[in-house]
Amino acid sequence: MIPPSRIAEFVWRMETVLDVYQTAYNPDIPVICIDEATKQLVKETHRPMAAQPRHPERIDYEYERNGTANLFMVCEPMMGWRRVAVTQQHTALDYAHLLKTLVNCDYPHADKLIIIQDNLNTHSPASLYKAFVPSEAHRILSRLEFCHTPKHGSWLNMAEIELSILGRQCLDRRIADIDTLRGEVAAWQDNRNHEETWIDWRFTAADARVKLQRLYPSINN
Repeated sequence: MIPPSRIAEFVWRMETVLDVYQTAYNPDIPVICIDEATKQLVKETHRPMAAQPRHPERIDYEYERNGTANLFMVCEPMMGWRRVAVTQQHTALDYAHLLKTLVNCDYPHADKLIIIQDNLNTHSPASLYKAFVPSEAHRILSRLEFCHTPKHGSWLNMAEIELSILGRQCLDRRIADIDTLRGEVAAWQDNRNHEETWIDWRFTAADARVKLQRLYPSINN
């Protein structure tokens, strides 16, 4: 539920993101979506019984919690590319190193990266100044332009779609430890990148004004 006092801001941020998605593809200024999710690590307490003729694999309902892991999803939806960074935490420092890898390794030749992300407190440019010396933080920031989705508008971030697909295709099972998780996620990532599966986003600001008219503030002349 969007508070009445935040409706105008919601609409502004929503239309800003939608306008970015409608821009023509420019390899020198790619649009990158970033989001994150948490995965509960679960260890088996009993060895699963292997599948047999007429009997599927059987897994005991008991399990042991083994901590959690964080998954940063970085994707360029227009090109069908994504990278998933699996970390033990989701601190400001983890986020800062994610941005540095994005600039230095993933897109070293791009003029600028437009970053679509939410307003989580760790998703701040200031995180770079916590992780690196000022000159390095400034260098990384000079290559980035941020566009934030509105609160209650996470559906506008296409990285959330990728995380949902990752959850259904790879993570909908028990995974015992972070090393196994990294291996499974890397295999999923490589396969999906090889297929160059891209997202055909068609929802525009003009569509929003029709389909989400109730969310727009009323104008009193």
